[in-house]
Amino acid sequence: MKHHDIPHASPHPEVNPGQRLKLLSYNIQVGIASRAYREYLTSGWKHVLPSPCRTRNLDQIAEVIGGYDIVGLQEVDAGSFRSQFINQAEYLAQRSNMPFWEHQTNRDLGHLAKHSLGMVARYQPYKVEHRALPGLLPGRGVMLARFGTPEARLTVAVMHLALGRGSRMRQMGFVADLLAKESNAILMGDFNCLPHAPEMRMMQARTGLVLPDRELHTYPSWRPNRMIDYILVTPTLRMREAEVLHLPHSDHLPLAVEVELPPGLTL
Repeated sequence: MKHHDIPHASPHPEVNPGQRLKLLSYNIQVGIASRAYREYLTSGWKHVLPSPCRTRNLDQIAEVIGGYDIVGLQEVDAGSFRSQFINQAEYLAQRSNMPFWEHQTNRDLGHLAKHSLGMVARYQPYKVEHRALPGLLPGRGVMLARFGTPEARLTVAVMHLALGRGSRMRQMGFVADLLAKESNAILMGDFNCLPHAPEMRMMQARTGLVLPDRELHTYPSWRPNRMIDYILVTPTLRMREAEVLHLPHSDHLPLAVEVELPPGLTL
């Protein structure tokens, strides 16, 4: 757990501690802002080379995530040439004054790129697990953080699924096995599928996880018309609010959810 160099943070004034928990899931596209499909071509060089605007985008993202309790991040770079050898999860934790951060590199291209998941949190988990996801191509994973105590715990999983439906179905099944017996669980990330996709229905049937009560479009950020980013929770966690934040710092928009924890569960 990468927390030893980060000072303990005082509660952010917008955070309601105790029974309510503010969650955020955000595919940050390694700090690259996109405003049109054509920029996947015209700005594609930013995925392999350093860009002066990347740090500015990360700083603006950090200002937002400082108001949340647990943040799951996708498309994070863990420190390579393109990110100026900055671990972006660590950087965001430090800039947002969050006491805990962790990353999981799923595709390591050495100095060129370190494709990773990230988590930053106001609370310290007692355990973090890293798992590789099955699929035709390696490079996808799920990170699980356990908060509270082993007897009364909250499990938070962050993942980024494959583009192909066959691989996604296998990956959803793998994660469903991990979460099926969890009484209090949160699953967040970029699923790359729509709410009524077969793999999503299978995940919900096997785990009991529930979606927000309305579609929340997060992609593409400049004209959102698809829900492919999610925060699902077990029914024990009452979902009080869910919204999309309109921030132009990636090709995705962040998804925010506030939940109420059940009695006896404290972080």
